[in-house]
Amino acid sequence: MKTELVTTLKRQATRILSDLKETKDTVLITEHGRPAAYLVDIQTFERLCNRIRILEGIARGEKAVQGGRIISHEQAKTKLKRWLN
Repeated sequence: MKTELVTTLKRQATRILSDLKETKDTVLITEHGRPAAYLVDIQTFERLCNRIRILEGIARGEKAVQGGRIISHEQAKTKLKRWLN
C-alpha cells in the first residue's frame, strides 16, 4: 500500500490516479499525519461492495435463524423458483 499526503493528492491527482489504475495498489491519504482516506481502483471497490452485501445477507440469515424464522427445504425451493422466474 502506498501513502500520500493530501497536499500531494491535490497537486498530483492525475499521476496518483494513473498509478492506481496501473498497479491496483491501494493508496492511503494522510492529512496532518493521520489517515484520512483510502483510494482504491474501481474493480477493488466493486468487489468489496459485493463482499459486504454477501456478508450482510449471511448476517440477516443468522439473525433469522436465531429468531426462529426458518422454513423447510421444500418451502425454500418454492420461494426461490418464484423469485427466479
